[in-house]
Amino acid sequence: MPDQRGSRQNVTFPSNGRTAHGYLARPPSGVGPGLVVVQEWWGLTSHVASMADRFAAEGFTVLAPDLFGGATTHDRTEAARLKRELPVEQAVVDLSGAVDHLLAMDGVVGDAVGAVGFCMGGGFALLLAARAGDRVAAVVPFYGLPPDPDFDYRGLTAHVLGHFGEHDRSIPMTAVDEAAIRIGEATDVRPEIHFYPAGHAFMNDENLLGTYDPLQAGIAWRRTVTFLQGHLG
Repeated sequence: MPDQRGSRQNVTFPSNGRTAHGYLARPPSGVGPGLVVVQEWWGLTSHVASMADRFAAEGFTVLAPDLFGGATTHDRTEAARLKRELPVEQAVVDLSGAVDHLLAMDGVVGDAVGAVGFCMGGGFALLLAARAGDRVAAVVPFYGLPPDPDFDYRGLTAHVLGHFGEHDRSIPMTAVDEAAIRIGEATDVRPEIHFYPAGHAFMNDENLLGTYDPLQAGIAWRRTVTFLQGHLG
């Protein structure tokens, strides 16, 4: 069963006429570019909150929406069910609401935000960027792609930085290459893709899949921060 108490919610924001929840982390200065962090299939866990805190420490105002409505889990079967039952359109609407909320916040600079997603969230980050157009200036999917391999990326204007594992059994490198080609064919964007000698979820230091790789995670982290700072200011 999902753990209804495990979500790290600390903020609410409007989303298409309803109230959405999430985790908000502010930079030490109180001023910085906005960044949406999109959860894995485990939910809005302490790991997602810690990633938001790390990005905030680098100078970003970070909002991680809770796409599962408070449910979290460390069980793969339950996580797969939560992901399967999540309406894709509802998730994209909530993520778009997060973009609107960030851009309206005092202390958020610029007229566009960044989006970073992990696993399931990597695919949703790309869906968000295609939906939001120029309101998302940079998107970073970690080992995640849209559920539809034929997704139409028209509308995406953001710079793209992708991180994927060479030994990821769930996302073969050929699928990543095909997605990059589809992005290039549909838009003027030329994605920057990096493959790492690692498996799926190599950034997750909770190591729920036994694939956490601190060396590769450190490399991907520094690339991501540099990329976001370069495109968000």
